Amino acid sequence: MLYKKLFITGLVILTVSCDQKNAGMPGMDSMPADVGVVTLKSESVTLYSELSGRVTGTMVSDVRPQVGGIIKKRLFTEGDEVQAGHVLYQIDPATYQASYDEAVAQMNNAIAVVKSSKLKAERYAALLREKGVTRQDADDAEATYQQNVASVAQYRAAAQSARLDLEYTQIKAPISGRIGISSVTPGALVTASQTDALATIRVLDPIYVDLTQSSTQLLKLRKQQRSGQKEETVPVTVTLEDGTKYQHVGKLELAEVSVDESTGTVTLRAVFPNQEHELLPGMYVRAAVSQGVRHDAILAPQQGITRDAKGDAIALVVGKDNKVESRQVTTEGVVGNKWLITSGLQAGERLITEGTGKVQAGMDVKTTEVGSTAANEASSNVTGGK
Repeated sequence: MLYKKLFITGLVILTVSCDQKNAGMPGMDSMPADVGVVTLKSESVTLYSELSGRVTGTMVSDVRPQVGGIIKKRLFTEGDEVQAGHVLYQIDPATYQASYDEAVAQMNNAIAVVKSSKLKAERYAALLREKGVTRQDADDAEATYQQNVASVAQYRAAAQSARLDLEYTQIKAPISGRIGISSVTPGALVTASQTDALATIRVLDPIYVDLTQSSTQLLKLRKQQRSGQKEETVPVTVTLEDGTKYQHVGKLELAEVSVDESTGTVTLRAVFPNQEHELLPGMYVRAAVSQGVRHDAILAPQQGITRDAKGDAIALVVGKDNKVESRQVTTEGVVGNKWLITSGLQAGERLITEGTGKVQAGMDVKTTEVGSTAANEASSNVTGGK
């Protein structure tokens, strides 16, 4: 029992002694925390908007017959380049040739009749002056001549129509481009202006990429253009479905002048060179559209920006007196591995990027400048942010 009392007494004395020692070391609890900071600076940044879109041909033409008949020949290879005016299909021309020959014969006959009626009308006119025929006979001869002249014009038009039908038996390419799969083979019966196309020709070089963006995005991008230096030719880059970058850079061609009421989106059209025919109509792509250059952009490392319970972006900065200040900031997007800051931070301020978890607003800190690892190029894709 005695030993137990002595042991407890010793523990109490030891505890009191340690407390006195700690009390005798002022400033132990108030030593400044070490944090890593990055001094912010303004940079020139090319702003981009990432949009989705579809590839479409600059010109697309369905090949359809203008007369009916049996296909005798197909005069192209599927998938080849064809030139405008190149004969693609030959319809059996026999009936059309016969109709044309008949129309020409009727026209020639009418021409011969005109010659005869003209001579008769001239003779009657001369006899009328000599009182050799009545005026009625002379007028009838002149009327017959004029009717025959009109008949010649009628038969000539019929011959022209028959000639066109005969020419239409050769189905020609309406535009130059790459032709797709043929829907008919020799021996097939086709009809004039049928619904189903015989084949489709598409112009693949250059080629369009139609991009869609919401009207809200459009308003935001226009603000970016006003705040940045917009280029005369807006470059557009494309990422293919497999994640690879398309080798050629395109340019923005036009923007739709109205908003689709059903979807609330606006269509932008970019044009790209496509000599290798790597882009094909119908492909889904992702595009980055340049929206201009901002010369006074503030870029903050992502590790220096946190979110509070409400989701607002918060930054901890070190003031001139080495005290921590909490700032609510607004981010517009991501540039590489940094946030693009639109409000809340200024160039020259020191942003805490290391040790944010052990400090809070009002605390004294000891700062160490963190080296900028591979400071991002000024030009990177900007994705939406708060």
